[in-house]
Amino acid sequence: MYYGADYYPEHWPEERWPEDARLMKEAGFNVVRMAEFAWTRLEPREGTFDFEWLDRAIALLGEQGIQTVLGTPTAAPPAWLMRAYPECFLVEEHGLRLTYGHRRNTCPTSPIYRQYSARIVTAMAQHYADNPHVIGWQIDNEFGDRCYCQTCQHGFQEWLKGKYGSLEALNAAWGTDFWSHIYTAWQQIPLPWATSYTHNPSLALDYRRFMSDTYVEYQRLQVDILRCLSPGKFIIHNFMGFGYPKLNYFHLAEDLDVVAWDNYPRYRGQPDLGERALSHDTMRGLKGANFWVMEEQSGPTGNVEVHSTPRPGEIPYWAWQAIAHGADGIVYFRWRTCRFGAEEYWHGILDHDGVPRRRYREVAQMGATLQRIGAEIEGSQVQAPAAMLLSYDSRFAFQNQPQNPDFSYEAPFTSCYRALWKHNIGLDIVPPEADLSGYQLVIAPALYILDEGTAAQLREYVASGGTLVTTCRSGVMDEHNVVVNRALPGLLAEVCGVEVEEYDSRGRGDTVPIVAAALLGGGSFTARTWADVLEPRGATVLAHYGADYYAGRAAVTLHRFGQGQAIYVGTITDDPFLERLLGWLCEERGLAAPLTVPQGVEVTVRESDDARFLFLLNGTAERRRIHVGDGGRDLVSGEMASGEVTLDPLGVLILEQEEGK
Repeated sequence: MYYGADYYPEHWPEERWPEDARLMKEAGFNVVRMAEFAWTRLEPREGTFDFEWLDRAIALLGEQGIQTVLGTPTAAPPAWLMRAYPECFLVEEHGLRLTYGHRRNTCPTSPIYRQYSARIVTAMAQHYADNPHVIGWQIDNEFGDRCYCQTCQHGFQEWLKGKYGSLEALNAAWGTDFWSHIYTAWQQIPLPWATSYTHNPSLALDYRRFMSDTYVEYQRLQVDILRCLSPGKFIIHNFMGFGYPKLNYFHLAEDLDVVAWDNYPRYRGQPDLGERALSHDTMRGLKGANFWVMEEQSGPTGNVEVHSTPRPGEIPYWAWQAIAHGADGIVYFRWRTCRFGAEEYWHGILDHDGVPRRRYREVAQMGATLQRIGAEIEGSQVQAPAAMLLSYDSRFAFQNQPQNPDFSYEAPFTSCYRALWKHNIGLDIVPPEADLSGYQLVIAPALYILDEGTAAQLREYVASGGTLVTTCRSGVMDEHNVVVNRALPGLLAEVCGVEVEEYDSRGRGDTVPIVAAALLGGGSFTARTWADVLEPRGATVLAHYGADYYAGRAAVTLHRFGQGQAIYVGTITDDPFLERLLGWLCEERGLAAPLTVPQGVEVTVRESDDARFLFLLNGTAERRRIHVGDGGRDLVSGEMASGEVTLDPLGVLILEQEEGK
């Protein structure tokens, strides 16, 4: 198990470094990330490299048993580079070209920026190829915003050539007869710059796909250099969890050895542990493998404003939650709060003065525990009986046409996830093309973009005995973002046994009641935003609308298809209804939590070939009493636990159990 912090020795006098290394060792650290924002330090003038200061820092930490993950510094270009080549700056959708003064402000398509990126990465790879203290590379940092410059326009046109082959095929796929937007030369095709009206939805979706592919290509440029010149070291990138909507993270993860993400639970608000769990599971799902947290919050965040300080116990709790969901590495941001620059109020483990206090003690206490038990947990895997389909094509399409000011792809996805999370049902987050045969339950919220291949796979999954849940705004568009020529939910209509007779986009705050059928236990719930008026074609009604002109009409249905079943939720419901529906469904399917626990206690399981680890996490502010049966050895305390146990607020219990219990 890797445990450490993001360290910036270039920010501090070198005489302080030994004290930092000593405190890190005492905190149980075995890894740091360094240099991801140090390009100018490493290349102070074009073609002149200085690695000596970083060599000394790496060696000093290595003497204390602390290994290094080096970041390629391409997220923060030098002033000398951007002054010489201002065309490398990213252009926003309104046509404004960014200027110097921030980070991540470059065009990923720019051949000049790629050339200079390749040079610094090559120099670093050659210099550190044989350094035994450098164990891995982080590519860049938190890719990245979309660019609308002329270079990107040309790149987009070339990308379209490769995808469609001919203008005739593109015009047919996009339906460019509308408004006489027929293209007779590739150079005529624009980017979706900001206008007073929406762009062709097909163009807008393909542009978003292109920009995502561009970042994948830019990352691959660096990955290929490192694989060639620095073999034997793993390659990682720090993603931004489920919430970041501008890149296809499944594609970005393909070239990496390990996925990481940056976890800030108290960033601009109170911690939402369900959202944190969703991001952990999303990161694990990108490669179907364990992940790291490369930036774990360790103090109040902020630059212009300072946000709330982590409460006592929260810092280790957040780290344990990540480990419970499959993290094999926890790296805190940052070691010491910087005294200058744009993030001088983005606090680390140590405050500005470098004095260890409460936050350091919490980190060190957890470090001592991980030194005892980390090797036992590391490499064990989360086994989930259910999955959710994350469609970046659908997500991109809704960014251009949300269709209702209160609708977003993320809303139904998060609500469905949260409902199962509250029932402590383990979930994998998978792409639409994933093999679903091993899952008892699959949820595909708002599967707006649906191609024939994915539809056929879902049909086969249900016919073979699987249970599918999907929602309104599914099966609406083909792969080109063109409305299907059939009754909705399009290619899913037969599997779901239902047709959408019409739909109603409801105004902001304009709710409508839905009434659950006796099968679900009855009761009235609230729906909002969107209402599909459903006509069952063999399906059973699980809930109907209670008001408006479609009062009494079906809102939620269940259809037996082959050996399986499909549920269609035709509206955006409140969380209590989803919890009722999915709880009933799990009971019917025999899906149960690993352990029955009080509300607010999260339960996950990690398994290896010879061990099973049951994680119990009390995310509440009150003590919880839990019956653990035969229990097992609690790895945190080292004591046996059985029968009824008490879990303190923000307390964690990790029971090592024999297989089969």
